[in-house]
Amino acid sequence: MFDTSKEPHRSKPALESRVDELRAALQPVPVNLLVERTGASYQALGPGRGEFRLSLLDSPVLVTYPGLIGIDPKKDAELPLQFQAVLAYYFHTSDGAPLTGQWVSFADLSDGRMYNRAFQGYTGDELVKAFELDVEVLRVSCEKCGGVATFIGDAAYIFYTLPRLPMLVNYWCGDEDFPSSCKILFDSSANRYLPTDVCAILGSMLTRKIIKNQQ
Repeated sequence: MFDTSKEPHRSKPALESRVDELRAALQPVPVNLLVERTGASYQALGPGRGEFRLSLLDSPVLVTYPGLIGIDPKKDAELPLQFQAVLAYYFHTSDGAPLTGQWVSFADLSDGRMYNRAFQGYTGDELVKAFELDVEVLRVSCEKCGGVATFIGDAAYIFYTLPRLPMLVNYWCGDEDFPSSCKILFDSSANRYLPTDVCAILGSMLTRKIIKNQQ
């Protein structure tokens, strides 16, 4: 697993090597099966080549075929390595399982309990530090990031961070007696689409994006 004792990361050479391994393992998988499993769309660009189209953290991305390299279409440039890793793991792990509609904590994911405190520290706790009692500012920021409001807690937003991997930001505003609290929750099918350590990375990315978009 990635080191989740702090915001998760790996040394660049090791992560690049792992991404290459995942891409190689995907080469025999038919395009139509990858579309079915991931929820991405596909456009053929010629014999044996094309591109998958999907959204990552509410931003459109392209994934080349057969190279499986993530591209930012707005910049016509390759995505940073961490984004490449998330996409490679998503294509490799996805099995097309239906969403359950049941929200679970990071601790409820496979092997998530031992890393739950660290995950909470760089996700929910960071959102509380950034917004405190400013729930309206949080709402605006979540909506800027593509969040869809739902009725849980004082502010709750669902984010389709990948086509079949929703996350729920659930915020409870504190008062003079109780501090504010926030948790990022996952559909219970999450491990059918990403390993737990990569769910941690995606949760960290979402947290940073929400904070960046505050007024």
